[in-house]
Amino acid sequence: MLVDILKAAGLGIVEGLTEYIPVSSTGHLLLLEHFFGFGDEDFGNTFAVLIQLGAIVALLSIYFAKLWNIAIGMLSDAKARRFVVGVLIAFLPAAVIGAVLHGFIKGVLFNPWIVCFSLIAGGAVLLYVDGLDLRPRFRDATAFSLPMYLGIGICQCFAMIPGVSRSGATIVSAMMLGADRRSAAEFSFYLAMPTMAGAFAYDLYKSGAHMSADNILVVAIGFIMSFIAGWFVVKSFLDYVSGHGFDLFAWWRVIIGTLGLIGLALRG
Repeated sequence: MLVDILKAAGLGIVEGLTEYIPVSSTGHLLLLEHFFGFGDEDFGNTFAVLIQLGAIVALLSIYFAKLWNIAIGMLSDAKARRFVVGVLIAFLPAAVIGAVLHGFIKGVLFNPWIVCFSLIAGGAVLLYVDGLDLRPRFRDATAFSLPMYLGIGICQCFAMIPGVSRSGATIVSAMMLGADRRSAAEFSFYLAMPTMAGAFAYDLYKSGAHMSADNILVVAIGFIMSFIAGWFVVKSFLDYVSGHGFDLFAWWRVIIGTLGLIGLALRG
């Protein structure tokens, strides 16, 4: 039990630290579970779903005031209504494709080899885009054009391949479509709310049967650690990327993907 508690704390920290930065939380969790295990495989999959809720709650707690203002503004502010429509437009492609291909994604794409190659390839893309001399037209995540919201939503679907990164796909596509680094990263936060909540609800529906009262303590620890780590990341990420870009995250992806490939090769 103690070992499971320590693993839960570690996985919760990893989930919180990686969910909102462009390194793929799903890829990191999949590799950790592959190399270190989590007892029962079915519960391990369910646990990975449940601790996402900690990261979601962390994001909502920080953005509550902004979300409240948007909700109130919808009654009288056309800009607020347009932004909500934009988020829904961006959310729909992943919602539809995720529901239709859920079995294929979990059964085929959730493969550690795919994760490692995706981490490396995504790191190379992130380095390339971050090094481009882009001329941003948008510096406010709530003011993108509706076609731009749709384009970001379509690109987010690539993140169904574990290792690609949901935030990475949305940030890169937003920058390529005219957003500056900060607004691209902030919109990835807004889009994470319905996307993660929908994925959480659907995965819980599919795998919740493997949850039992005996596992409540383990899940609670993972949830708390995910919340704490996610809170600190959300509070600091926008300021960091505004001044430093994405090089750190890109090279981290390449290093972890390469180490993962070496580990997989050594294990045969």
